[in-house]
Amino acid sequence: MVETLLKVRGLKIEGRSDETWSPIVNGIDLDLCKGEVLGLIGESGAGKSTVGLASMGFTRDGCRISAGSVEFDGIDLVQAAASTKRDLLGRRIAYVAQSAAASFNPAHRLIDQHTEAPVQHGVMSRSDSEADGVELYRKLRLPNPEEIGFRYPHQVSGGQLQRAMTAMAMSCRPDMIIFDEPTTALDVTTQIEVLASIRKIVEEFDTAAIYITHDLAVVAQMADKIKVLLKGDEVEEAETREMLAHPKEDYTKSLWAVRSFKRPQKPAVQSTSVPVVSVQNVTAAYGKVPVLHDVSFDMHAGRTVAVVGESGSGKSTTARCITGLLPPVQGQIELDGIPLPADYRKRDKSQLRQVQMIYQMADTALNPRKTIGELIGRPVQFYMGLTGSDRRRRVEQLLEEIELEPSQYFNRLPSELSGGQKQRIGIARALAAEPKFIICDEVTSALDQLVAEGILKLLARLQDELNLTYMFITHDLATVRSIADEVVVMKEGRVVEQGLKEDMFRPPHHPYTDLLLSSVPEMDPDWLTNLLNERGVDNIGDAAIDKMENESPV
Repeated sequence: MVETLLKVRGLKIEGRSDETWSPIVNGIDLDLCKGEVLGLIGESGAGKSTVGLASMGFTRDGCRISAGSVEFDGIDLVQAAASTKRDLLGRRIAYVAQSAAASFNPAHRLIDQHTEAPVQHGVMSRSDSEADGVELYRKLRLPNPEEIGFRYPHQVSGGQLQRAMTAMAMSCRPDMIIFDEPTTALDVTTQIEVLASIRKIVEEFDTAAIYITHDLAVVAQMADKIKVLLKGDEVEEAETREMLAHPKEDYTKSLWAVRSFKRPQKPAVQSTSVPVVSVQNVTAAYGKVPVLHDVSFDMHAGRTVAVVGESGSGKSTTARCITGLLPPVQGQIELDGIPLPADYRKRDKSQLRQVQMIYQMADTALNPRKTIGELIGRPVQFYMGLTGSDRRRRVEQLLEEIELEPSQYFNRLPSELSGGQKQRIGIARALAAEPKFIICDEVTSALDQLVAEGILKLLARLQDELNLTYMFITHDLATVRSIADEVVVMKEGRVVEQGLKEDMFRPPHHPYTDLLLSSVPEMDPDWLTNLLNERGVDNIGDAAIDKMENESPV
């Protein structure tokens, strides 16, 4: 008989706002056996992460477990003393966060952070923990496992950092790991490597896991069973294959059918048209390390150019060159046919306001101590010169444009908003400068599919109303299909293919474009295994893509 490791009964969680407690989770039950993976899915605000954290006996600030029990190996974590939970967390229960970049301490090397839990819990000595860390890095197919631990977090790519976090979670060989959206921000090729590595290490050490995600195709590869949540309630639970084949509830069926939005293909641009932004033969480097090589493409008024590629392909570096944060070594950026100064500090206010950016992680992009009115009001005042009541009216107008009620949101802090609402604030802040051109850097990657579709529809409406031009950096090819007019494919700092969206998705493709298209997960529990087998990978943890050995942190 399989041992039940985690037993949750009648779990109720409340959140506090203005001294009033409101329900967040409404009586959830779950069982997790040793070596089993449970997938938790649902839209933003469903309670997935809240339930995942509560399974560790933990709640965020402003939340409390108001009823129910959480038993881990017979220990009630709700009633357990703080010292008991401190002994369990890190040693027998571990957590892998969504954003590795925001979770690592930037001032300490990876190996120093890896060894902290084993040493503090007395599991092994510092030297043994370092040696074990190298072995885990090797199992997770990190490049140069003997050396990579001596890098700082900013010196490795997103995929590498996410695998380093998984290794850190495994450092004490826990009985249970909570994976909270661990591949959300990764490109499709990197995601395959991380998923394969997670699955291998969970199987090898017979670790129980809760896998939280809004990506149904991903959870299909990872989970033995799936539980669907909606607004703190359980909708249904079933074995993965049964759930995918025969969802019972209408809400589950709606999740299976999301991402219906698709903009019609616009005709090709006239050759005489002057681009809003033109990237011309740009070569760039970080120090002495070249990262962009003769990159060229144009972006025209009222159109969306999707820039796709794996982690380290140069997408965000190109954006840094356009914004003037990274002056090119060669080449230039033009705005309306006029060369822009390479360094943003040499651009005038008019040039600065015409190029704006919406960031991937709204959590880290918004100052947590400023209200929404202050966050949007600052660029309104800086670029447009509005103050006092004029500034407030403009901020309220921008909130209406992003479909948020000004009276409800003007005085709120970012912590009081959902992920989708925070991303809308990021859009409003970019619009405050009244730009011609906006760089959207993975703006839907951290959002569930229902909320992401709402953001894409909002961006499309604003583009039509304001004649905006978008550079849409993304690894999500479903997003490309939804919103792009043209596609630029980048690899290792070079443009390998570009053209109209309808042409890019029609064979024949460049081999690398084929790789990207074939790496998009499907709603088939056997998809990952079959893909790795097709690519000649006998072991689920072996490198699915050989080029990952040399991925760089661009």
